[in-house]
Amino acid sequence: MPARLPPPTRLGRVTTDAAARRAWREGLGVALATSAYGISFGALAVASGLDVWQACVLSLVMFTGGSQFAFIGVIGAGGMAAAPAAIASAGLLGVRNVAYGLRMAPIVGTSRWRRLVAPHFTIDESTAVALSHAEPRARRLGFWVTGIGIYLGWNLTTLLGALLGDVLGDPRAYGLDAAAAAAFLALLWPRLKQRQAIAVGVAAAVVATVLTPALMPGIPVLVAALVAVVVGWTNWLGTPGGPAPEPEDVPELGGLP
Repeated sequence: MPARLPPPTRLGRVTTDAAARRAWREGLGVALATSAYGISFGALAVASGLDVWQACVLSLVMFTGGSQFAFIGVIGAGGMAAAPAAIASAGLLGVRNVAYGLRMAPIVGTSRWRRLVAPHFTIDESTAVALSHAEPRARRLGFWVTGIGIYLGWNLTTLLGALLGDVLGDPRAYGLDAAAAAAFLALLWPRLKQRQAIAVGVAAAVVATVLTPALMPGIPVLVAALVAVVVGWTNWLGTPGGPAPEPEDVPELGGLP
């Protein structure tokens, strides 16, 4: 006699609970891995001339690692005189979170307080974990567990890195100065699958490399961003109908918040 299957409602509840547990595990795992970057940021921020409290405020308020590394990179190279370029560079990198916010709006929940605080936790990792699930509850849990977990871990490790900055000495001796570049490359690499994407990356890199010795720190990055927009918009090397669309709901997982 064949085994009796659970009623549909029971089976659905079991499936939902399993998906929720998986979302918890994935969110916590991503939070632990990503938070480790905060030590590099804290140490580099202090090495770039910021105080410990300034580094911590950046993580508390800005909370988008790529933008934070770009900001201190420009400040470290050009001092406070380069602050406008540093802010512009950080802002350009943070624009992607607007697109994430539009996609996450129906997922984070309908209550007023959730919609109020959700934008601060809308980053690469929280979006990726949420969209890796099909079940609504798992998506919601994945978003909040990942976003809040990274926020707490990132700020704690930023403080730790900033306090240890003087003890560690020159961060270049440990390779921490390459952390931002490695993270940006990790974010970029999955997109380099078509000739047009490669052309955009190469054009921007060449322009930034040529202009870096001649212009104030941060300005070459802005000019390279404009070149990337022009090359990407023209779609010179893409398909006649435009670039191939990426699979829906499958953002790259990795890199910085």
